[in-house]
Amino acid sequence: MSGLERYQDVTNIQRVLHTARTIAIVGLSGNQLRASNFVGYYAKRHGYRVIPVNPRETEILGETSYPSLRDVPDPVDVVNVFRAPGALPEIARDAVAIGAGTLWCQFGVINLEGARIAEEGGLTVIMDRCLKVEHARYVGRMHWLGFNTQRITAVRTGLQ
Repeated sequence: MSGLERYQDVTNIQRVLHTARTIAIVGLSGNQLRASNFVGYYAKRHGYRVIPVNPRETEILGETSYPSLRDVPDPVDVVNVFRAPGALPEIARDAVAIGAGTLWCQFGVINLEGARIAEEGGLTVIMDRCLKVEHARYVGRMHWLGFNTQRITAVRTGLQ
């Protein structure tokens, strides 16, 4: 694998989703209409501990928000990034400094220098993938209309 595909490896995605417990979301917004808020809410609802990282907020989703990754006092399994691609190298350095396990970059957050910094620091890198979408896909919670039916089936009952 080369280029971007190497950061979209299904095995790595599944491993991270099944082993991570704590997700620091860099750029998590307090605005419920923002994608980052929806992903954070979804992650909390599915049992992950969510740590907001946003210098403009003091609390998001009922959790204390920290101004930077280096200010987070607890261990972090995944650093999920909702920031412009140009911010990624510095975020990657911070993720390495705090000993995170994975740098997960949302759709459109693509910066190969940031990926290299994280990899050289020992982190798994997932790039240009949405944590919520991948969780729904691999944990079996995606219904064809986008909501959870609590069962997995290819049969659409009631539709003729």
